[in-house]
Amino acid sequence: MTQEVEIELKNLLTQSEMESLHKKLKFPEKPFVQSNYYFETPDFTLREQGAALRIRKKNNTYTLTLKERHPKGLLETHDALTKEEAVSWLSGAPVKKVNTGKQLQSLGIIEENLKLFGELTTKRWEITHSGALVVLDHSLYNGQEDFELEVEGSSQEQVKEVFRHVLEYENIPHRTTPNKIARLFSALEQ
Repeated sequence: MTQEVEIELKNLLTQSEMESLHKKLKFPEKPFVQSNYYFETPDFTLREQGAALRIRKKNNTYTLTLKERHPKGLLETHDALTKEEAVSWLSGAPVKKVNTGKQLQSLGIIEENLKLFGELTTKRWEITHSGALVVLDHSLYNGQEDFELEVEGSSQEQVKEVFRHVLEYENIPHRTTPNKIARLFSALEQ
């Protein structure tokens, strides 16, 4: 599948809140690690349109993903990259891909104008809880770190219910949580 709608809610956590959830919800002991490389135009055209572009390296595979606003969540468009294509992107020579290229063109973005803006590495733990994917992330970027809960599911109602339940389970306050690229860009601007 080259496109999907992502329906999720996020909440920043303290380290102790994350450790408590990890233990009580029985997440796996060891995380997997993924690196996200974020791209933008020099004048932030993607951000202005509510979009984000990244390459994710996970298990020695590379995926180029464009995220755009969608009425139900975020529309994600994916293309697999070879290691050589990923290196080319990271070296400042983007390789046009069919699916993301079509979407970028609809946004008026030319691949050659995209530049690597930053890297964010995440240690991630995942479980299924009440039919939803529940994720704990420990992210490192630009000398900073944060901890985050994500709940992803097939409907907004399901995600809201599981999200509410997990927060109430540990009496964690709901916090307005910018997405990872916004947190990375904020750290880069400091």
